[in-house]
Amino acid sequence: MPLYRLEKKQNIPTTLEEAWNFVSSPRNLKEVTPDYMGFEITSPNLPEKMYPGMIISYKVSPVLGVKLTWVSEITHVDHLCYFVDEQRIGPYSIWHHEHHLKEIEGGVEMTDIIHYQPPLGPLGAVANRIFIARQLEEVFEYRFTAVKKKFGEYKG
Repeated sequence: MPLYRLEKKQNIPTTLEEAWNFVSSPRNLKEVTPDYMGFEITSPNLPEKMYPGMIISYKVSPVLGVKLTWVSEITHVDHLCYFVDEQRIGPYSIWHHEHHLKEIEGGVEMTDIIHYQPPLGPLGAVANRIFIARQLEEVFEYRFTAVKKKFGEYKG
């Protein structure tokens, strides 16, 4: 069963601290997720900042409006540098998502690195070719637009 990799970079015209405060707050997940995904955080009393070992649960409808439970654990946090979330329950056999930030001239470079494996072996590989990879691209394009709307366009 193949393991897929998706990497996305975005330059943001803001400070490292402002970018970190936005991306490291679980409360902002909905703001960067397309409405059609039906994203809803179900964890009660989420703190303002994530921490290693933190569990976040939510409902999401990635396909045909079917609500799925997704539970992620924040496995690593290096303040102002990166954090990692890993799916514990959800639609993928493997989901490992690294969020990296680094200061650049005029702002911050944000890099997302996702390693994922769809379920169902060969059927999951076919589903990835047909729609999963495309849908992930769309989700990150939405995220790119939402971040640009929040912080403005990077001029370099």
